[in-house]
Amino acid sequence: MAAPPAHSVPSSGLGRTHRLRPEPVPPPLFRRRKVAGKVAFLILLLLAVTTGSLAGLMLVFSVNLPQINDLERYRPSTMTDLYDTKGRIIGSFALEKRIVINYEDFAPVLRQAVVSIEDKNFDSHWGINVFRIAGALWHDIRSHGRAQGASTLTMQLARNLFLSADRTAARKAQEAYLAIQIERAFTKEQIFTLYGNQIYLGSGMYGFEAASQFYFSKHAKDLNLTEAALLAGLPKGPVAYSPLINPEKALRRRNLVLSEMESDGVITHQQAEQGRRAPLGLKINQPEMSVAPWFQEEVRRELEKKFGAEQVHEAGLRVDTTLDLDLQKTANKALTDGLAAYERRHGWKGKIENVLSNSTLEDYRHPDWAMATHAGDYVHALVTQALPLQIRARVGANEIVLLPEDWAWTGQRYGDSLVKPGDVIYVHLAATAEGPDQRATLEQDSGTQGAVFAMDNTTGDVLAMVGGRDYALSEFNRSTQAERQTGSSFKPYVYTTAIEEGAKPDDIIIDAPVTFGTYSPHNYENDYKGAMTLINAFAESRNIPAVKLAARVGIHKVIDMAHRFGVTSDIPAYLPIALGAAEITLQEQVTSYSVFPNDGIRVKPRLIRKVTNADGITLWEDAPAVDEIISQQTARTMMALFRAVTSHGTGAQVAQMNHPLGGKTGTTSDYTDAWFMGFSPSVTCGVWVGYDSRQSLGEKETGAKAALPIWMEIMKTAIAGKDDEQFPGDAEQQPMQKAAIVQPAKPSGSGTPLRPNVSVPQPEITAKPVAKSPEPSVASTSIP
Repeated sequence: MAAPPAHSVPSSGLGRTHRLRPEPVPPPLFRRRKVAGKVAFLILLLLAVTTGSLAGLMLVFSVNLPQINDLERYRPSTMTDLYDTKGRIIGSFALEKRIVINYEDFAPVLRQAVVSIEDKNFDSHWGINVFRIAGALWHDIRSHGRAQGASTLTMQLARNLFLSADRTAARKAQEAYLAIQIERAFTKEQIFTLYGNQIYLGSGMYGFEAASQFYFSKHAKDLNLTEAALLAGLPKGPVAYSPLINPEKALRRRNLVLSEMESDGVITHQQAEQGRRAPLGLKINQPEMSVAPWFQEEVRRELEKKFGAEQVHEAGLRVDTTLDLDLQKTANKALTDGLAAYERRHGWKGKIENVLSNSTLEDYRHPDWAMATHAGDYVHALVTQALPLQIRARVGANEIVLLPEDWAWTGQRYGDSLVKPGDVIYVHLAATAEGPDQRATLEQDSGTQGAVFAMDNTTGDVLAMVGGRDYALSEFNRSTQAERQTGSSFKPYVYTTAIEEGAKPDDIIIDAPVTFGTYSPHNYENDYKGAMTLINAFAESRNIPAVKLAARVGIHKVIDMAHRFGVTSDIPAYLPIALGAAEITLQEQVTSYSVFPNDGIRVKPRLIRKVTNADGITLWEDAPAVDEIISQQTARTMMALFRAVTSHGTGAQVAQMNHPLGGKTGTTSDYTDAWFMGFSPSVTCGVWVGYDSRQSLGEKETGAKAALPIWMEIMKTAIAGKDDEQFPGDAEQQPMQKAAIVQPAKPSGSGTPLRPNVSVPQPEITAKPVAKSPEPSVASTSIP
């Protein structure tokens, strides 16, 4: 029989139901502590790793970084300035055009503008701006690139001083590290001063002072609101926001700076509005052409040879040169005036370049226009309009006008038959104006060149140097680099050799036909004066007596004498050398001639007297280097000959100056080189005129005609205020000079006196050598 079904009975506390469904029980306390410990450990581990990583990165990025203490001795690259003998600045050298100023010399409005646009929290942050960095980082992430910077002024300073411009995380970390160190070591004023003198602002200008002078022709302390805002906007993009290259972008950037200043409460809304409506207001300070560019270049070469290029261009040296600014200006003007006078003597040639085939009237730029021009300058101009009675042209952005009297010397009556638009003409800027335009006279540049070299006899100081007509067109220095045939200016070496061999100024020599083998010298005048004294033969620059003297003493001795004087060129040993077939530089000739008024002592030319560093410590002083070349007696005897030249010889025009002066003319065959070498008791000066191509200057263009007038203008300045100066031994020389110069000379063995010397200068020419085997010869005609 089956058992009845079982029925569930509720539990009555036996615990069976409890065992089947257990109630939740809280974990033990030690388990919770264990979990918390693990979390804490992980956090500490993460912090340790982070801290270690940051420390390691900081160590890596700080390796090879400069010590901030170096900033205490830091000197920004500054210009090396050149000064003349009276302490007047004549030029400078610089890789970076920078003028260092103090904090007080930055206009307050400029400081406010820079802070508003570059670093609003400059006065409160500690080198980096964390919030700005975070904002820039977020912006960069959203824009998928490095679109926004976060550098503070201090970080920019660190980058400009020590780091590259590469935009990398490593460089940014280094920049931040250095900025923090700079902030710890320097005050805010010192940091801004360093920044304001270091930052690049376009057009080759570094620092706000140099930029202020360039863009606005004023000092940084004198800037107004709009000018300060323009400069403050340049550090972000000196080229992109350049007012010269991109004026519209520069204007927008300037106005942004004004808006930022307004939002910072630095300026009022009204000031900001007025500033935004204002034009850029540029007043570009166009650089001046150095008054002595060839001299300055010679100084640069000497300095770089002694100190190296880096120190010369970056160390801010003070160089006291030997230049006399007044004499240099006179030499510049005398040479260009003399060449203009030469051009006019030979008439209008009409060889003018027209640029319209390669350029437009608006786009053309001439090298002359790179520098500022002034009244009295000779410059090239571009014809913009040619009318019968008026020629209009421009020099850079300046308009000039020429009227009929300004081109009358050309022989052309109407301007439109003389030139046409697009022609490049050579003009002399006048001080007068025709309405709003400057007047000018038409000149000519056929390619003639000239050179001037002047030095102090006793110290060797180079007082003036002109190496050509126009430095902008040719930097070649014709006073130191060009070797040219000297013509009769070589004869002093012949006569000095003869005097050392015992000749006297009143010795008689026969000016008559003579032949030396196949060589027969001739005088320029093709006449002969018979018996004459050496002093008169020298004064009148007769060729045959000079060749006879050279043959008598030996041409080798004459050449040795030239080398004793400092001539370095290789001179072939044949008789025509006596008439100046040798090629010598103007500098060597001037140095040689200075021996005579200096009682036989040669002083090596020097360009620099002293070099001082930025701390005022003398780095180098150049003492005069002297050497005795000839005896005092020989020098004073030769002085009698030189003074005869300027009293009644080929240089007789000099007598009108009423001052103790001596010298010698020189002209080569075909009139290719014209020289005058001369001196006062204190200054020796030489002038050369000719073509680089060695073409003829033209008929009768002798040294007395082409070079002497230039020399006289220069020497008027050189002798000014020296009325009482005399040559050494003047008291002893005067009786001899009177006997030899004033009194008619009597040849020995003859009772008939020579014809007294006339005071009209005679033209002179010496011949160029013509190669001929087996003995070189020269053409028979020569000019003294």
